[in-house]
Amino acid sequence: MNFYPQERIALFIDGANLYSAARGLNFDIDYKRLLELFRSKGTLIRAFYYTALLEDQEYSPLRPLIDWLDYNGYSVVTKPAKEFTDAAGRRRVKGNMDIELAIDAMEMAPNIDHLVLFSGDGDFRRLVDAVQRKGKRVTVISTTRSQPPMIADELRRQADQFVELETLRNGIGRNQDGRPQQVSRPVEDDDDYDYEDDDEDDADLPARA
Repeated sequence: MNFYPQERIALFIDGANLYSAARGLNFDIDYKRLLELFRSKGTLIRAFYYTALLEDQEYSPLRPLIDWLDYNGYSVVTKPAKEFTDAAGRRRVKGNMDIELAIDAMEMAPNIDHLVLFSGDGDFRRLVDAVQRKGKRVTVISTTRSQPPMIADELRRQADQFVELETLRNGIGRNQDGRPQQVSRPVEDDDDYDYEDDDEDDADLPARA
């Protein structure tokens, strides 16, 4: 990875997308090690983590991770996921966090030199372009090695540098030393639900209003 010691860095983590990418590569993210890695690359200003939550669940599998991140240097951004039943009777969940991430990134841009985006979502290409036009460098971290690849080609082309997530396995993967696992399955990956990420249908989510 190409970083300069004097750079002010901010991390923007699309939680569901990063989870899916790591799962496709068969390893777990250790978020403590991830933070330590980027603190060693420059001046880490902020690390944002974005995820949707099912508020009416008695227990969310994401809650331990969210609580850990809150207490250990991350700025966690959540919103209620929208649950509905489709025509086939299957429960489906909608919880796109693109707008929240994009707004925070644009607000942070004047105060940083280097934005690091953990996502392969092609919808972020315009965000990356906008941040670059403010004179900032953008690194995108995702993977081409999962099946299917998680990184959209247009996003990879737009970034100043693309980092293959697989190459970070030794730096941010969970150690096999008995420490608690710092990763949980996101609501989007719950076996009892189908997750939808349709921009048109997401327009009526409360946080999009």
